[in-house]
Parts: sequence; structure tokens; C-alpha cells
Amino acid sequence: MSDRLVSPYAAGMRGRCPRCGQGRLFQGYLGLRDQCDICGLDYAKADSGDGPAVFAIFIVGFIAVAAAFIARFVFFAPIALAFAVSAGLTIALTLMLLRPLKATLIALQYANNAAEGRLENE
Repeated sequence: MSDRLVSPYAAGMRGRCPRCGQGRLFQGYLGLRDQCDICGLDYAKADSGDGPAVFAIFIVGFIAVAAAFIARFVFFAPIALAFAVSAGLTIALTLMLLRPLKATLIALQYANNAAEGRLENE
């Protein structure tokens, strides 16, 4: 299968290999496998860094604050209930988003041939 036929977004959202789109990317919840079971792509250079956490913070933070605001000022919920709704949403959404965000950033890294900075003479 050609590299160009696999969408990095589709592979990332499904947690699949960025090259073939079929092999599993993860071992456990957020740990990467050593290589793809299907095409043999080595995942050693795959590093999403703090990117997934940053995107999750922005997305989940906006939703959690909006939910707390709506619960408190639209439905006039007690502040403890508004906090509980916000905290529950924060935990649930963070756990739901971290894995697909990490896989998508790794797939985009592969698709764009991203690597650490190099000097021309090396």
C-alpha cells in the first residue's frame, strides 16, 4: 500500500499505523508499540511530545468552563454541582481525547517527514 493513500487524520483517529493504516499503533493506553505488525514501520522515532496534552487542555478546558458556567448561571445549580459537572467532564474528555490526539500527531509527523533539526553538513 502506498504511503499517500493513508490519511494521517484517519490513521490517527483510529490509532493505526501512519504508513499502512492497518497495524496498531498503541500497546496499552498511551504506550507505543515497537513497530507495526503489518508493514514493519519502526515507531522508535515517533515522538508527539507534549502536543496531545496541550491540545487536550485547550479543548477540554473550554468545554469544562462552559459547562460549569451553563450549569451555574443558566440552570442555577449549586456551585458544588457545577464543579462536579465540570470535573467529571474534564476527566472523561481528557481520557477520550489523549489517545486519538497523540496518534494523530504521530501520523502527521510521519506524513510530513518531521524530525529534529539537522545541520546541512551532517
